[in-house]
Amino acid sequence: MSAAPIRQSTALRALLRAKTFLHMPSVYDVITGRLVQSIGFEAAYVGGYVTGGSTAITEPLLTMTEQVALAGQVAAGVSIPVLADGGTGWGEPIHVMRTVREFVRAGVAGVHIEDQLFPKRAHYHKYVVHGVSVEEFVERIEFACRERDRCDPDFLLIARTDTCRALGLDEASLRLNRAADVGADMGLLFPRTRDEAERAPRVCRLPLVYVQSRGNRDGRPNFTRQELEQMGYVACIDAQFVLCTQFHFMKQALTELRERGEYSGLTREQYVAARQQVEDIIDLDAYYAIEAQTVEARQAKDVASAPGASGEEGGR
Repeated sequence: MSAAPIRQSTALRALLRAKTFLHMPSVYDVITGRLVQSIGFEAAYVGGYVTGGSTAITEPLLTMTEQVALAGQVAAGVSIPVLADGGTGWGEPIHVMRTVREFVRAGVAGVHIEDQLFPKRAHYHKYVVHGVSVEEFVERIEFACRERDRCDPDFLLIARTDTCRALGLDEASLRLNRAADVGADMGLLFPRTRDEAERAPRVCRLPLVYVQSRGNRDGRPNFTRQELEQMGYVACIDAQFVLCTQFHFMKQALTELRERGEYSGLTREQYVAARQQVEDIIDLDAYYAIEAQTVEARQAKDVASAPGASGEEGGR
């Protein structure tokens, strides 16, 4: 018998023990997840922003089951660990516990739980912070950790605070340090300046994840992976890279196709190569091989044995 597959959560813990810096593009379907994997990224992320954007629902209106379903599809379709945006946990401690339980069942390797108000408001995307009290946040993290320990101790629990944006690093680091006391594995905050970004890993007792918010409109700095490693971060979520990059170039291509009735951005040879790469990344050759051994082989045999198949007069 073959050995049981290693859980993604266990694989993720091994990467962290090996001090692998996790640069995680945020994806929203299986093919972008597989593309990220094929390029060599060690892990991927399914963020609320990209799920809300790709489904045209928007993050504040996402339900827990919608986010779990999409993250689970990605996790099932790749072999690298997938982490996900667990939002507020969709409610109070009992709801947060169910959120963790459902992500574990879906095969996701970990989530972050944040201190935003639930239900989330659309103004969240205008950088308005609707933070709950420290006590309520710590309760969410504590009971999320209890459910992690019960369901899968390797499941990664990231405590996220948005308060740095409005109240500064002292408040944000206090919250993450309180989250460390109740069992959080890692922390995530939103430094407003380079100085805060450099100080955060020194004042927080949790290993920190940096969120690279490309296209942000509140002035938050972006850094290279190498800069973040030097500052002491252990991971980076590239939150908008896949969605916004794809949207930008797809809009250009569709505009040309609409206006000209043709597209000049790729040569015929490049389209042939791209189509082959898509078929490779979805493992089409493996399906060909199975059909060649079964239904296609049987059909070929039936055709060969049919009357007149050998060219005899009865088959004319």
